[in-house]
Amino acid sequence: MTPPPSDSPSIAIVGGGISGLTAAYRLRSELDGLGVGGASITVYDPAEQLGGILRTITLGEHRIDIGAEAFITRRPEVLDLLDELGLADRRLETTGARPLVYAGGSLHPLPTRTVNGIPASASSVIGLVDDETVARIDSEPQRDMPWTVGADPTVADLVALRFGPQVVARLVDPLLGGVYAGSAATTGLRTAAPGIARALDEGAGSLLAAARQALPPISATGIFGAVDGGYAVLVDELWSRARAEHRQLAVTGVERDGDGWTVTGAGVSDRVDAVIVAVPAPRAAAILDAVAPESAAAARTIPVASSVVVALTLPGDVELPANSGVLVASAESLHTKAITFSTSKWGMRGRSTQVVRLSYGRFGDTVARATSDDQLRHWAVVDLETVLGAPVAPINSALARWIDAMPQYGPGHADVVDAVRAGLPSGIAVAGSYLDGIGVPACVASASQAARDSVARWRHG
Repeated sequence: MTPPPSDSPSIAIVGGGISGLTAAYRLRSELDGLGVGGASITVYDPAEQLGGILRTITLGEHRIDIGAEAFITRRPEVLDLLDELGLADRRLETTGARPLVYAGGSLHPLPTRTVNGIPASASSVIGLVDDETVARIDSEPQRDMPWTVGADPTVADLVALRFGPQVVARLVDPLLGGVYAGSAATTGLRTAAPGIARALDEGAGSLLAAARQALPPISATGIFGAVDGGYAVLVDELWSRARAEHRQLAVTGVERDGDGWTVTGAGVSDRVDAVIVAVPAPRAAAILDAVAPESAAAARTIPVASSVVVALTLPGDVELPANSGVLVASAESLHTKAITFSTSKWGMRGRSTQVVRLSYGRFGDTVARATSDDQLRHWAVVDLETVLGAPVAPINSALARWIDAMPQYGPGHADVVDAVRAGLPSGIAVAGSYLDGIGVPACVASASQAARDSVARWRHG
């Protein structure tokens, strides 16, 4: 193993989102634990404000997240991190309110006990889909279930074949659109429903049986959490503890430099001992080209989507459903793909105004890139009025775009990720939402692993 080049290592982190910030914090903790003093950690990100897709703003009387706002509590990484940072008391739980689905021009309750929208019973979707589809789901176990162990079809291919296209359009697509800004046609089964794929591998005789086996345990507190005060609380604490420098520039490449590396960009050429690349797949590919061409080629095969969030405050007397929000089925007249009634979801009642968030943009469209702010705000009002059946007069509004930030986890995604990591030379690591999951817990996990990999040479030096 190559010995460490110095007792005071320098490490570059490319990208200042949650992955990069977690990596910076973990690096500092690991190096401090090893007694490696004087380590220099630099985060390269052209944005003035760190946090990436985690962005907290003040909108009227509310402090809200206008990027990602929640995390899955079934994964432990964020909960453990909050506890580790002394922020456990800042955890927020949802009120338990459930979302609605806008399908066929009207609102329907989102069925309970599904696996990312894949139902485990025919009775759960009565009223949302037509009688023919209900009967098709009910009789599905009676039909032969051809399945190859290890297969990874798109969710749309499997669900449409077994349950019919209405289940895809009215249940699966709305849920996957909110998570991936994609669709059942662009998402592999092993990403969207790994438990179902595992059950089929183990011999489940039908999709219905596999869905029943894969149902998660019932949670008394719901499956989503948030940070009281917004994700800025977590971002600020990570940054404070990382004791790192922020260089406000975009890195364009990494080159070999003896036992170390040189990061380049905007006329800057900095030599470091290790690099963690924590940016979306297209940028990661460009940065890794010279030092890890096979990793770069694999990263380029991961498609990405763009998304926009429009946040509004409404008068407190506007009658909003007591639900957490609305998921929009495919091929509806609305422009939005999802609406969040934040006031109901997070228990923010008792104030003079209410907060609503609307999301726009799916894989394959140009909404996030090509639609003006004014048009998006107009759509937000029209969409909300259509759903509520009443006029809406927002008091405040804010908008944030996330360009090429939503990776699509297509069939065989795990193999692509293995190829990305396999092609990396020692001293280069990767982290980010395109690897092991796009949620914040998965980003924390990938960043923590990248940090451990990066300090290994000092651990054994």
